[in-house]
Amino acid sequence: MGKNLFKAEIELDEAGTRLDVFVTNLITNISRSRVQQLIKDKQSVLVNDATVKTSYKLKYEDKLVIQIPEAEPLGLPAENIPLNICYEDENMLVVNKSAGMLTHPTSKERTGTLVNGLLYYCDGKLSGINGIMRPGILHRLDRDTSGLLMIAKNDYAHKFLAEQVKYKIATRQYLTVVLGNIKEENGTVDAPIDRHPVHRHKMAVVPTGRHSVTHWRVLERFKQFTYVEATLETGRTHQIRVHMSHIHHPVAGDPLYGGDSINVKLNGQALQAYKLSFYKPNPELPLNISDENLKKADKISIEIEPDQEIQKLIRILSQRS
Repeated sequence: MGKNLFKAEIELDEAGTRLDVFVTNLITNISRSRVQQLIKDKQSVLVNDATVKTSYKLKYEDKLVIQIPEAEPLGLPAENIPLNICYEDENMLVVNKSAGMLTHPTSKERTGTLVNGLLYYCDGKLSGINGIMRPGILHRLDRDTSGLLMIAKNDYAHKFLAEQVKYKIATRQYLTVVLGNIKEENGTVDAPIDRHPVHRHKMAVVPTGRHSVTHWRVLERFKQFTYVEATLETGRTHQIRVHMSHIHHPVAGDPLYGGDSINVKLNGQALQAYKLSFYKPNPELPLNISDENLKKADKISIEIEPDQEIQKLIRILSQRS
């Protein structure tokens, strides 16, 4: 058996679940879109030794075999791009990504991304679980969002960290400046997110979207802006940007979601992943994320200063107040 081989037999209370949803919940460290690609490959996911559609509804006692292929050679250039490494050990590292840099290559942009820099820095030794275009990437930041990203150097670390993200053991906190003066001191936005029904390049709060929760608290108020700390409970695409816009306080410098009327030139939007807390991967521990296992793991917390763009904006807003 390969190290990325998974088997499961469907229990009675799991019957009726979509295949792609079940596999995503079972493996936890790959995205649903990646799972759907594996199912469509017609070799990686078998139900009762046969291929089925991604929407197949599982039946009681169905037998699943899931084989995640070993990472293929990327065919991407390793580039000597300066990286701001905030933490590193033999299993992982934490990088402070600058605004303006893509996290990983796309079909149109294959150079100058964080992944290109990581391939050079780590000499190609990165986890392959999340596919050939995203080696080592556990979570991503938008191009114009700066801040901290966890990177896995091997598959064990990827799975161990992804389990912490799934079960909300690892925490991710952001700094942002939003338009308008928020009256409350803190709050929670619990609103499902999916693709915008018309503008497909955007995300939106959609009743049929995926469960999405953002907690926020006010750090400082200005005349027409509010400085906020946001904590992710879930991690959807553009989540903070969509949620803050949804409550009529879009992120400053974010024209896609209504935050462009600020009369200050910014390099990207005023949004930064500034704090990460997680348990350090230790291959001597089992992957099971239990209280007993976590007691044996070292907890790491990393916090960075507000980036230059946020500092500049706050300085200007303070002068205007």
